[in-house]
Amino acid sequence: MAIWIVLPILTLLMFDLGLSLKFEDFGKVFQRPWPIVIALFGQLVLLPLIALGVAWAFRLTPVFFIGLVLIACCPGGSSSNVFSKLAGGDVALSVTLTAISSFVTLFTIPLIMSWATDLVGESVGISLPVGNLVKQNLLLMLLPVVLGIGMHYTWPRAAERTDKFLGKLAFPLLLVLITVFYIQHHRTILENIGLLGVCVTVLILLAIGCASLLSRLVRTNAQQRRTVVIEVGMQNAAQAIAIASSPFIFANETMAIPAILYSLMMNVVLLIYVGIVRKKK
Repeated sequence: MAIWIVLPILTLLMFDLGLSLKFEDFGKVFQRPWPIVIALFGQLVLLPLIALGVAWAFRLTPVFFIGLVLIACCPGGSSSNVFSKLAGGDVALSVTLTAISSFVTLFTIPLIMSWATDLVGESVGISLPVGNLVKQNLLLMLLPVVLGIGMHYTWPRAAERTDKFLGKLAFPLLLVLITVFYIQHHRTILENIGLLGVCVTVLILLAIGCASLLSRLVRTNAQQRRTVVIEVGMQNAAQAIAIASSPFIFANETMAIPAILYSLMMNVVLLIYVGIVRKKK
């Protein structure tokens, strides 16, 4: 049941991302490439490595091991743009990073997840149909973004109104998804919430800590640093849930539980971060 809720939600979120994209934003940001390089390194390389380390350290079962690595492989979440704005970050940079990571992870997710599944999944009968993963990501991730970009440039006023409407729906839809998953899997969630809650919180804290450190090393300005921290710390949980629970890929809703708990904790941690930043300002 949950998969037929998460798939439309993911499609709407990616369509909304396309609505907000402007080609001129890419031109402005590429004039200052270091924040992009640092953020993408944090998301595509550092975060999966941290997830692997955390999964090994806490001795997660194969299903939760793969689920934790999966959320770390996903691109930045669409809500990161809102959080960047609240934190006084560089919104154009945030939108650009979300778009680039959404495209690049079409290729990196199959590679990393195939390796992770071979590492711990074969012993318990978990396998990854790479072809189905690529097809689903192209259909649910790339196509909606392209359609959103097309609407933005063809009907700009309608696109702006739609973007405002979908932007307000994003968080409530995520809450609906979390509620449905909790109702279906409340026993498993309650049995593992202590261990998995600590795991995802450690993952988020290490991610934002490393992102902040890397940003300071390359001397990005305060706006860019806040955006990089939020982008690396906020992943697309809906995509992780869709991949884990999809009948065409893993077909394992238990594997989606780390992403469910991650989506809750990332909002809590990053809201605290935004509060601290706003107080300092």
